[in-house]
Amino acid sequence: MKLVTSDEMRQVDRETIDQFGIPGPELMENAGFGIAERILAMVSPEDDGYFTVICGKGNNGGDGFVVARYLHEAGCEVEVFFVGPPEKLSPDARLNYNRALDLDLNLTEIISIESLPEELNSDYIIDAVFGTGFSGAPRGITAELIEYMNDQPQPVLAVDMPSGLNADTGQHEGAVVRAVASYTLALPKYGLYVSPGRELSGPVQVVPIGVPDEVLRKFDFRTDLISPFDVKILLPQRQPEGHKGNFGKLLILAGSTGMTGAAALAGKAAFRSGSGLVKIACPRSCLPLIASQILEATSWPLPDVAKKGALAMRGLGEVRALLKEQDAIAIGPGIGQHRETAELVRRLLTTLDKPAVIDADGLNVLAGHMDIVRECPAPLVLTPHPGEFKRLSGKSVPTDIHGRLAIAREFASEYDVVLVLKGSPTVVADPKGNAWVNSTGNNGMATGGSGDVLTGAIGSLLGQGLDAIDAAVCGVFVHGLAGDLAALDLGARSMIAGDLVEFLPDAYLAIEG
Repeated sequence: MKLVTSDEMRQVDRETIDQFGIPGPELMENAGFGIAERILAMVSPEDDGYFTVICGKGNNGGDGFVVARYLHEAGCEVEVFFVGPPEKLSPDARLNYNRALDLDLNLTEIISIESLPEELNSDYIIDAVFGTGFSGAPRGITAELIEYMNDQPQPVLAVDMPSGLNADTGQHEGAVVRAVASYTLALPKYGLYVSPGRELSGPVQVVPIGVPDEVLRKFDFRTDLISPFDVKILLPQRQPEGHKGNFGKLLILAGSTGMTGAAALAGKAAFRSGSGLVKIACPRSCLPLIASQILEATSWPLPDVAKKGALAMRGLGEVRALLKEQDAIAIGPGIGQHRETAELVRRLLTTLDKPAVIDADGLNVLAGHMDIVRECPAPLVLTPHPGEFKRLSGKSVPTDIHGRLAIAREFASEYDVVLVLKGSPTVVADPKGNAWVNSTGNNGMATGGSGDVLTGAIGSLLGQGLDAIDAAVCGVFVHGLAGDLAALDLGARSMIAGDLVEFLPDAYLAIEG
């Protein structure tokens, strides 16, 4: 699903109205109906069905009037407060104000904050003050109105965007609504998926408003939001009569003294992501520890540097021989940066003919040798966090989402790789200039070993036959969803990387269900 800025959304609306003849009031009707339908699916009119709708002067307020009308017609008790006077409402909002008036809905103009009840007597507040087009800081009565909603004990549901939130950046300059859920219209907006916007918005549902597919095809939107529906379609189909050899054979080049857990986490994540067979190639001295941590995988002892517990260069031939029987390789979890290990990885990539995901020290040993990446004959997925990205590229990762996307696209194109730039949110970019923003994940995943789990998941999907971009998109989403499910059960504060592995089955079940 395409992610858009506020300006791009205006272009879509204008094209829909001007070129396809769908009038603005019809789009507004569709929007209000769709939001009301979703609210009613959550709340029964007989059970917690009393709503306060607070409308602004613009078209977001008009959407709010339509929502109020449909909730009223469904049997809910509805009270509407609006920023007036009525003659100052936008034309489409004024039209729907009059329609609500014809239904004898309880409509009250907000003269001042003091004219509102000290405490609302309802179960939910619906925020329809500002929409996608808002920027800057709310002022005057609208700023007071936002604070008023936040001070009420009822949960707030946002129409399109939480009022006061910038749709492009996810930032706010002043008062902003804290919503428990948001119903955004037509297409998702960047600001709903970037902190603090993602926390202020709550779970987001995208509500269709009748924009024809032909309109979207006219625009060259190059960024997608990863959705569970996308991932469900992309995930490899499992043959009913299949055996372990049919479901992907993954080689994991991992481990060194003190970092054997990384190899085990990657291996477990690969199995939990559907791999039929996983082989962990590690330094000989580390094998007993790794084998004891993951019983399902086979382990292969490689020569190690004397008394260092690191992969030795002389093991390169064995790695190449092992790869002949594998479908994909994951490189990096816990391998360290010993000079012989670094040389092994670099030489391996020059002749690699199986798709690979590279993470952690597998990336660090490539710093200053990125010509090897550019010339590697195999499809590569690189998964750096900002520090690793700077070591690879010499560039700092911008903090704003549009800067992150631009630098990710540039890197992926320059080195002909799929880039997974980890962060909040994680973004994925391909060499053609396309990019994806992940909508899952939380700060409980900011813990040692989380990246190893992601490496195992992406490696597993590569081994099962997905191409590099699809494996990256699916792996990132499922990894984040496992983190979200773990946070719901355990709390973000107490999460460890192993919890992500344990919740991967629930994540896949949720997607496939």
